[in-house]
Amino acid sequence: MQFKDYYKVMGLSRDATQEDIKRAYRKLARQYHPDVSQEADAEERFKELGEAYEVLKDPEKRAAYDQLGSNWQTGQDFQPPPEWDQGFEFHGGGFAGADASQFSDFFESLFGRRYAGTQQRGAHFHESGDDAFAKILIDLKDAYEGANRTITIKRTHLDANGHPELKERKLNIHIPKGVRSGQHIRLTGQGDPGFGQGKPGDLYLEIAFNPHADYHVEGHDVFVTVPVTPWEAALGAVITATTPIGKFDIKVPAESTSGRKLRLKGRGIPGKPPGDLYAVLNVVLPPANSEPAKKAYREMAEKFAFNPRQSAGV
Repeated sequence: MQFKDYYKVMGLSRDATQEDIKRAYRKLARQYHPDVSQEADAEERFKELGEAYEVLKDPEKRAAYDQLGSNWQTGQDFQPPPEWDQGFEFHGGGFAGADASQFSDFFESLFGRRYAGTQQRGAHFHESGDDAFAKILIDLKDAYEGANRTITIKRTHLDANGHPELKERKLNIHIPKGVRSGQHIRLTGQGDPGFGQGKPGDLYLEIAFNPHADYHVEGHDVFVTVPVTPWEAALGAVITATTPIGKFDIKVPAESTSGRKLRLKGRGIPGKPPGDLYAVLNVVLPPANSEPAKKAYREMAEKFAFNPRQSAGV
């Protein structure tokens, strides 16, 4: 996937005001509209222009896009950094005459279609506000037990010169027990304000888990890396493993190898039914950092007729 420089597409600098962006779009849209343009690539340029304007006209999307920095070049191989949009609040607003289904994989990878605008405002004075969306990171323990947390959401406003600036607001939220990554928590009335007597929109918080070196989550199932010694793996043993919800005794079968999964049924994220917890064995070699240790390794080399590369034909 290639990076798209939306400022370059619209012929703008990164310090352009929102009015600059509107003027540039109106000018270029007339120039490249397929119904009037004689340019051979008018249709493709018009699609690129609509996609760029969808991002830059929206202060929330623009601020999040700007967080990626200016070091990326158009056409450069690109993958979004993990959780790059965490904590940003996105709002609806409709498309600039563009078809969302025609947007590039680059746009989709950053914002997804859930952020690509909602119904445009009508002419009625009393109108409900738009819904808003944000992604938040929580600890896995919160999904096991449920929790009340205070989170900080970054929201974009325009300054006196028409540039987007970030402001933070704090929200007290309840994280329900059993919540999974990708699910949403709905905060009624915390979206955009309505017009007249219209009700405010809602804020939807998409859940993701804080990354951890020793475990990861797949749906309701939790996978925990458990280090074991070579003799525990070879001979079998009962070991104590540390998991996100405490310590458990686990029976390691004899002749186990790295990567073997031991299932603890029902110990995953709570639910109906609950997920499972998998202890993933990682055989760790003791260091040969002393003469006795080196001697033990030499004796193993003499006593074991073992070549791990033999199966590969080496």
